[in-house]
Amino acid sequence: MPLYTKEARAAWRSFLQTYATLLPILAQELQAEHKLPLTWYDVLAQLNSAPDGVLRMQDLAKAILLSQSGLTRLLDRIAAAGLVERLPCPDDRRGTYAVITEQGKEVLAQALPSHIRSIETHFLSHLDAADIQALYTAFAKILAAEKDA
Repeated sequence: MPLYTKEARAAWRSFLQTYATLLPILAQELQAEHKLPLTWYDVLAQLNSAPDGVLRMQDLAKAILLSQSGLTRLLDRIAAAGLVERLPCPDDRRGTYAVITEQGKEVLAQALPSHIRSIETHFLSHLDAADIQALYTAFAKILAAEKDA
């Protein structure tokens, strides 16, 4: 039995359309309320949730779905704003760490409530508990399978 059925195609398109619809809305609201680009928020959130607020550049690039060079340019702008800094890796002279600053933690803490509100308004309010669990289960299966591949 083929996996790529009419229903499967519809589910895939729906996923892509939902992502493409919601991402600009979330980005616009974060920018309007906090003058913070969504990509900056993502970097700050990833670093803030890392042990000691530190990630190797290649790990951060994977987490936010950017190339190493794309992340370098992005971090240049975020660092110029004082929200992150780069530190050399003592074990690898070619390696660099990205570190969230205290100012970056403050900016993230200020933006977090309104970003959560946007997620609740534009995503979670349209779902019930069973929908949320089904999405989590489905995406967790996909991520686990692809990480093992």
